[in-house]
Amino acid sequence: MSTETTVGTMPHWDMTVVYPSLDSPEFEKGFHSVIKRVADLETLFDAEAIAAPLSPTTLDSALFARFEKVTRELNAIYEEVKTLRAYIASFVSTDSRNALAQAKMSELRRPMVTLNNLDTRFTAWIGGLDVEALIAASPLAGDHAYYLRQAKIMAARLMSPAEEELASELTLSGGSAWSRLYSDLTSQISVPFARRDGDTPEDLPISVIRALATDPDPEIRRRAYEAELGAWERNALPIAAALNAIKQETNALATRRRWESPLDSACFNNHIDRETLEAMLSAARKSFPDFRRYLRAKARLVSGTERLAFYDLFAPVGASSRAWQWDEAERFVAEQFGAYSAKMQDFAERAFREKWIDAEPRPGKRDGAFCMGLRRDESRIMQNYRPAFGGVSTLAHELGHGYHNLCLAHRTPLQRNTPMTLAETASIFCETIIKRAALATGTDEERIAILEASLQGTCQVVVDITSRFLFERRVLEARQQRELSAGEFCDLMREAQLETYGDGLDENYLHPYMWTAKGHYYGSTFYNFPYMFGLLFGLGLYAQYQEKPDGFHDRYDDLLSATGMYDAATLASRFGFDLREESFWNASFDILRDDIRQFEELSAA
Repeated sequence: MSTETTVGTMPHWDMTVVYPSLDSPEFEKGFHSVIKRVADLETLFDAEAIAAPLSPTTLDSALFARFEKVTRELNAIYEEVKTLRAYIASFVSTDSRNALAQAKMSELRRPMVTLNNLDTRFTAWIGGLDVEALIAASPLAGDHAYYLRQAKIMAARLMSPAEEELASELTLSGGSAWSRLYSDLTSQISVPFARRDGDTPEDLPISVIRALATDPDPEIRRRAYEAELGAWERNALPIAAALNAIKQETNALATRRRWESPLDSACFNNHIDRETLEAMLSAARKSFPDFRRYLRAKARLVSGTERLAFYDLFAPVGASSRAWQWDEAERFVAEQFGAYSAKMQDFAERAFREKWIDAEPRPGKRDGAFCMGLRRDESRIMQNYRPAFGGVSTLAHELGHGYHNLCLAHRTPLQRNTPMTLAETASIFCETIIKRAALATGTDEERIAILEASLQGTCQVVVDITSRFLFERRVLEARQQRELSAGEFCDLMREAQLETYGDGLDENYLHPYMWTAKGHYYGSTFYNFPYMFGLLFGLGLYAQYQEKPDGFHDRYDDLLSATGMYDAATLASRFGFDLREESFWNASFDILRDDIRQFEELSAA
């Protein structure tokens, strides 16, 4: 893949700063260096007896030296692995048909299983130590105090070493294999599509079909919706098999590790407790009537009805004098980041200048957008940019993740282990900066377009995310008894959508195949509610910035640098937030309610 190529003004990311190409001698040398380093780490673990201790361990200078030696090597190899995996992923994610990239990613998986086993051994070893005494005696342990305390808790839930090793080995043919099947299959689905009766159908990637949900022509949106549902139905059998297998594995491992449910494990991994989650979800449920008002107001604008068809959910509303071509998006984002701080502007301009972003939609490229860390303060951003304010907002969102990586750069990998709940903090904050700036300078028509694009996104993060959460929880419960058919998955999805969207959507035009369209179900468990957490926490921080800007920038950057070193409640308390109180979440929802009020007023004018 030529990383220098652009189509029009759409950039492709530059990966030549890491290796010249996938088939270069430099890449081969780096690839085999990582494999050797994993093998050397295993030798070190064996020599230093890093495993669950068979008898009480005495803390002495020799043990401190073992701990520091192993921890430094573990951090070093994680740094090297991150860069190599990101490099290969940059090719796989932008062209799933790249056979060499797929082969290298597959080849890397086996040493990654070994590394995962070593990580589990390290956790088990930590579980046998007096962690508080270790933290008090070793400066390096003190720097990694939160990680060690979490490892102590996790160690108590580990299966036997043999079972953990087997579980890790089986991922190659189990959950991760089904996840790869889903990703590869869905990135290559081609859909015959005719824009008008009598037109010759053209084969379009499923990502392009889904993007037509934003087309200004209602007939094209409806046709794309019907074509999409048909495509998912034709491919539902292997996708249902993947979902059944992944959720069975999730249930089995949660049980074996003595979690009450996979949700409890997800909360622990996201550095929150169930009380925090329930407070947030309760506040979300109370906001549903407000979001339904927004949906009904949008329905009146786009179709003259009182309920919105799913194919109109992403319909554009309002008008903008701005074309939002890529060059304009770059300038606007950099300028508005600069209004917040010179550091943030410098970061954005560097990302554009050094070609960190792959923005052009094309066949074989995965749908959606993401940001991945590459080397220390460098990131890479994948986006399927569409020239509208929503595309600009997504760009700001992903750059927010990159800014977060910048703030984490001086931390070790074990200190940077940020949970999903806190990983969305900077992205939402940056997205809000852009939205507020656009609203402040736009005409009424532009403001309604911007508000709608924003509410469209927040409705997804609050209402749709809740439907996905309910769906996944119910699938996990049902999967304890037996496999589910594609039809049953569709029934559960309809039920979740009706429960959350309510009378905001036309019940005759839902999206029962949303379980096939969302890759989140095929990776981490409950990869949904953390997005809502990130949205509301980010809004809470932005509100405090507006109210008390003095000294905020440094405190904010410090928080971002520490997201892997404390739990969410501790970090929130630095800003006076109590995450277990529903009132905190309601305050963030009030910001969204004000956006809904403005949208209703503008749409009725």
